[in-house]
Amino acid sequence: MSFLKVVVVFFLMAAASGRPDSSPSYGYTPPLPPAKPEYSFDWAVKDDYAALDFGQHETRDGYNTEGSYYVLLPDSRVQKVTYTVHGDDGYVATVEYEGEAKHDAYGKAPAPVYTQPPAYEPPPTPAYGYA
Repeated sequence: MSFLKVVVVFFLMAAASGRPDSSPSYGYTPPLPPAKPEYSFDWAVKDDYAALDFGQHETRDGYNTEGSYYVLLPDSRVQKVTYTVHGDDGYVATVEYEGEAKHDAYGKAPAPVYTQPPAYEPPPTPAYGYA
């Protein structure tokens, strides 16, 4: 049998099987389309002792996201950011500040005062051998 006859017979057998070579394997099911993303969450941290106060709220429905977050700044103001994302329009944010900035009068750190210079000793010589 020539090579051409073998190839023709092979393709005829594949066509007769009723299953083209490019079909998915038996038992295959196509994946389900992704679910529409939908969520909402809130979180916050408030610690008066450590002067921490910050948090966030966000809601998403499909391609639309809305949210806000806030943080207590070191100068005692609260920074609030409100943002939206609608499809491919991008991230759009509005930044606001509440309160007046207060800066404490910090002076320069005092230079360290040494009563005597530090004394350094060389490390001990290791003992090689047994006693």
